[in-house]
Amino acid sequence: QLQLVESGGGLVHTGGSLRLSCAASGFTLDYYAIGWFRQAPGQEREWVSCISNDGSTYYADSVNGRFTISRDNAKNTVSLQMNSLKPEDTGFYYCAADGDGVCFEYDYWGQGTQVTVSS
Repeated sequence: QLQLVESGGGLVHTGGSLRLSCAASGFTLDYYAIGWFRQAPGQEREWVSCISNDGSTYYADSVNGRFTISRDNAKNTVSLQMNSLKPEDTGFYYCAADGDGVCFEYDYWGQGTQVTVSS
């Protein structure tokens, strides 16, 4: 019953922007931390960003300053605004929920959405 559904992926050129959304169903997002991960072909899954249940935000060095994570509890969603995209940002992006709300242990995962950045 606990589901996360990502949307907003697509193909953009270098320097472009995308806004990913993570919609929760079957549970109330308010008390969860929501993290974003990505995985490129042949690479390990990489943590990208997280927002805690109190609104604190965290970013990987590789995206810091370019990506912004936010939450809209009224809509039960978390968004990842991705600006100044680079080809190395290409990958399959997943959102994940941490029931402890502290961006530490992620128990529920979405199916992902593809992000491709071309030059």
